[in-house]
Amino acid sequence: MPPVRVTVDADRCEGNMLCEANAPSVFRVNDDDLAEVLVDAVPEGDREAVERAVRLCPKQALALLEE
Repeated sequence: MPPVRVTVDADRCEGNMLCEANAPSVFRVNDDDLAEVLVDAVPEGDREAVERAVRLCPKQALALLEE
C-alpha cells in the first residue's frame, strides 16, 4: 500500500479523544483539547486503527492523504 498521512483540521476538532483512543501511537489530544498527529506517515501497522479513528471522528476533523 502507498504511504498515508493523516491531518487534523483544528477548526473542526473538539478534542473528543476518539482518535487517541483508537490510535494512541499516532494521535494525542493536547492540553488545548486539539488533536495532534505524532507521525509524518502512518505506520502500516497502525493504518487500520487510523482509518477507524477518521471514520469515528464526530466532527470529521481528520483526513487521510494517500501519497
